[in-house]
Formats: sequence, C-alpha cells, structure tokens
Amino acid sequence: MLPDLLGPLAPHFQLFNLFNYITFRTGGAMMTALFVALLCGDRFILWLKSHQKAGQPIRQDGPESHLVTKIGTPTMGGLLILGCFVSATLLWVPLSTPYLWPVLLVAVSFGIIGSIDDWIKLKKHSSDGMSSRQKLLLQTAAALITTLIFIQLSPEPLRYGLAVPFFKDTLVYLGVLYIPFAVFVIVGASNAVNLTDGLDGLAIVPVMIVAACFGLIAYLSGNINFANYLQIHHVSGAGDLATLLGALIGAGLGFLWYNAPPAKVFMGDTGSLALGGALGAVAVATRHELVLAIAGGLFVLETVSVVLQVASFKLTGKRIFLMAPLHHHFEKKGWAESTIVIRFWIISVILALISLSTLKLR
Repeated sequence: MLPDLLGPLAPHFQLFNLFNYITFRTGGAMMTALFVALLCGDRFILWLKSHQKAGQPIRQDGPESHLVTKIGTPTMGGLLILGCFVSATLLWVPLSTPYLWPVLLVAVSFGIIGSIDDWIKLKKHSSDGMSSRQKLLLQTAAALITTLIFIQLSPEPLRYGLAVPFFKDTLVYLGVLYIPFAVFVIVGASNAVNLTDGLDGLAIVPVMIVAACFGLIAYLSGNINFANYLQIHHVSGAGDLATLLGALIGAGLGFLWYNAPPAKVFMGDTGSLALGGALGAVAVATRHELVLAIAGGLFVLETVSVVLQVASFKLTGKRIFLMAPLHHHFEKKGWAESTIVIRFWIISVILALISLSTLKLR
C-alpha cells in the first residue's frame, strides 16, 4: 500500500524514492511486523487466557515433563503471527504484485484450517482435533487453487518445469504432473512445520531461517540481472516476495519474544500450518521447490522420523525411535529441552547455508 501511495511522489519528494526499493520495503515490513507483535503481544496473550481456561491440551502419550511444564499455556498464538504478518505485508508490498495474493491465500486459508483444528481441541479438551483427512482435503484444495494461479503467472518455459539445484539452466518438464507435485510441496511444507512445532521456540526460528533464505532467493530470482549472473531462472514479479518474507520474519521475531522458553503462548496449528504453507508457496512461486527440501531439511527430518516410526510399527510391531517426531526421541533420551532446541537451530542454519550455495555452485 505505501509503495502505491508514496512511490509515485518520488519525482517531487526524493525521500519517497526509498519506497521503490525492495530492500527498503523489506526492512520496513520486518520492523513493522515486529513492532506490532511486541506492542500487542501481552494483551493478546491475556485475551487468549481469558478464553482458554485450561490452555492447550497436552498429549497424554507425550513426554511426561510436558504434563507439568506445558500445562495451562494458551495456544492459537499463530493468530498474532498471522495478524502482524498480513498487515505488514499489505502495508509494504505493492498491491499489484502478482505473487502477493496467492501466497497470502495459502497463509490465511491454512491459518483458518489450523485455527478450526485448535478450537476443536480446546472444546473437546483433547489433543485430537480435526481428522487428518479433513485437514488434508482442505489444504489440498487451497494449494491446488494457488498452484493453478502460479502456473498462469509463470513464464511459458517455467510453467510445468522443475528446476534442479546445482545444475544451470536445467529444467525437468513434468507436464500436468507438476500440478500435484506443487500441491505436495505446499501441503507437505505446512504439515512438516506442524510436526516440528513441539518445543518452545523449536519451529519458529527454523521458519525464520528458511524465510530469510527464500527472501534472498526471491529477490535474486525477481531481478533479471542477478538471475542471469547466477544462472538461475528469472521469475518476473517474484522480487517483492522478499518483502513478504521480511514481514514473516518480523512477525516471527515478535512471537519468539513470548514463545522463548518457558513459553507464554504456543502458535498451535493456526501458526504452524500457515507458516509452512507460506514457505511452500514461495518455493513454488520462485521455482526453487527442491531447494526448500534442503533449507527446510530439519522439517523434512522430523517428518521422515514420523513416517519411519509408523511404518516400522505397522510392519514389525517395533519402534525405531523412543518417540516421534524426532525431538521427542531426544527428550526421552534425557536431553534438556533447551539443548534440543538450540542444536536443531544450528542444524537449520547449516542446511540454510547449503541451500544458498546452490545459487552459485552450478
């Protein structure tokens, strides 16, 4: 909105020319989202507590310590993240940006799905909310609509192609199979972040790290000069997704202020489904779907641990891990929660650096 209002005034007031720069808008979006989160956070948490007398329902089959340390903590903190993220994005991203609306569609629709799931859990006083089938069906519908929009926005050579990291100008033509693949990326990213969100601060920091990676990727992909120099595919209009991700990082930082151990609030499915979906959507928009698997490798690892655990138990009756997802396995082994969280953050940073190396190593 601000670029639309103030950018055209640049010839008359030179200061307003700043609003024509993606880097300035990204910083502005980040600071706006952070400031709003810090300003509203305490009152928002009090409001949640007034409507959630018992707080988030704790899994009875989870780590025993959670029944003591997590009990009574309100959930649905993702509403704070979403509110700050969306408002800062609409304030700092030009409303004519083609990729803005489909990414927001995924974030908001997945957030609504997550909030319904969280509310059902609160009403039932149980860790069981919507059925997995219901959630997947709704997520798939939203992701499908978004994918079809992305295909129409993409230049002809990229519409049904899959870019391969570390190889310049390599594009695997998938045809109509690209549609279910892109839907899988968006829905998979959403649920992977959801599985990772199990300890204070565990999910939100890797989300911000991946968002920072893709903010840079979006900026470079959207600039034809940088894209040609790095030999990555140019996606016209994708540059402003960097500003959107800046807003996401700012909102995440503001939420982390209250989610840091011991957490005053949990993001719930409201936040985790929305944030993961947004990251997946940006990966599809920028045509760096496979890079997301590297940058978000921590989320992939957590998801794989669940898949292996379930498959092993069904096939052999034995469990591979003491408990899945993986972070609970280390809790069962006696690791302190802070140790697990910080080490997982370190892994996320390493994977992010590897993913960024794909931009140059071609």
